[in-house]
Amino acid sequence: MRQIQQNPSAIKPKTMKTQYTILAAAALSLACIASSNAADPAVPDFLKEVVIKAAPPVTKEQRAGQAVYQLNNSMFNIYDNSLDIYQKNIRARVPLIMALFSGKGGRFILYRPGQEPLEAPSVPPIYQAAKSVGHCAMATYACVAPYIANSKEDHAWMPLMKSYRTEVQTAKDAILDLAIKPEEQALLQDTLSKVIAFMDTCLKNGGYNYADVESYARGVEPNCEKLIAVASSNQVGHWFQVLTEWKKQLGDDWNHTYALANSIYVARQNNILFSVLVQFFGEQAINDRVLLLETTDFQTTPELMMQAFARIISDRALGKMFFNNDRLMDYELLGWGGRAAIEKEMAGLGKKAILPPLVPFNSTEWPWKIDPKSGTGPASFADLHQAGLLKP
Repeated sequence: MRQIQQNPSAIKPKTMKTQYTILAAAALSLACIASSNAADPAVPDFLKEVVIKAAPPVTKEQRAGQAVYQLNNSMFNIYDNSLDIYQKNIRARVPLIMALFSGKGGRFILYRPGQEPLEAPSVPPIYQAAKSVGHCAMATYACVAPYIANSKEDHAWMPLMKSYRTEVQTAKDAILDLAIKPEEQALLQDTLSKVIAFMDTCLKNGGYNYADVESYARGVEPNCEKLIAVASSNQVGHWFQVLTEWKKQLGDDWNHTYALANSIYVARQNNILFSVLVQFFGEQAINDRVLLLETTDFQTTPELMMQAFARIISDRALGKMFFNNDRLMDYELLGWGGRAAIEKEMAGLGKKAILPPLVPFNSTEWPWKIDPKSGTGPASFADLHQAGLLKP
């Protein structure tokens, strides 16, 4: 096949002309793009998914607000720095007892100046066993309750119940190996037998109704009351022994020892650990040296409790410095202004504000509901039985 040969010198001028044409077109295109971008800053379609338009400029008012608000933000850094110092000083000078909620009946830790923390032994095992069996009875209710309306059509409860029944049977068989009193073993076994009987009936019938569940709950309830008595008596008796010993160890230092207990909302009323502490410190120490700290979970850590305690003690010093009262900062500082504002708003509506009475800053009132006149109806298991709401 014949090849066509070209003379290089013949094509050079044409090639150079083409290159100049391309360059000129490119320059013109860039100029057009620059001009277009200057007139229309919109991002091209292929960049819209990855490029965010710049926010509009911050206004003078916004900058002013940021400058002022930053003072409050920076306050927390300053407070944190001071809090570290306060915690060290408190540990070096103040005896402290922490009573922390736990699944084992509580953790009591004694902090003495210049010494390592001393953690008390745990509550006897019967506490956990009684509480676990009592919770088992209620967990069985929780397993079936969502399906009461259509348990025979919706069998979603069955796998969970079958699995839990295996665990219940294993626990029941193991009770004789627990180092507890014979009557306690009998109570645990009888309770689990009632639970198993209900489970077996539900599984055999392929369902249940409200009457079945209520009959089960009311049938096992007397045992639950007995389990509560067993668990709480062992818990309280144990911590009484611990605090009796610690009070002897501290001697005169007991009179300036602080005590902390923690509680989630549902465990605040009749809180056992706080109530035990008050028996040793006296009612006059409530909200002064014996404090109940609210937490968002049942269990918290000693570190978080120590931080909260240091904040309270340091804020009391701040309150004395600013307002000449070392208990004012135990209250919401904006609360008095808020109270006045609520009263004003309600007056504008022609109504009286619903607010609690003011109490002295150093009130030693119990930190939960204590006014019998604030409600009606039963206030104890004994009241429930006396009213006929539970079997005698």
